[in-house]
Amino acid sequence: MDVKTAFLNGNLEENVYMMQPEGFVAPDDVGKVCKLKRSIYGLKQTSQSWNLRFDEVVKSFGFIQNGEEACVY
Repeated sequence: MDVKTAFLNGNLEENVYMMQPEGFVAPDDVGKVCKLKRSIYGLKQTSQSWNLRFDEVVKSFGFIQNGEEACVY
C-alpha cells in the first residue's frame, strides 16, 4: 500500500457530497456537486474509514487482532 495515498483507500459508509474542484468544472455542469465514492483528505471520517478498511484487509489475510493492543495483529 502506498503510504502517501493511504487515506484514499477508505470506503465511505454514508453519502458525502462536495462542490466541484476548481479546474474540473465542466461548462455544462456548473452548479452541480460531486458525490464521493471514496474518502479524501480533509474529511473528518477519513481516518476512521481507512482504519476500518485496513482492519478488514489484514483480518482477511488471517491475522488476529491483539486484545491488549488494538493496533497489533
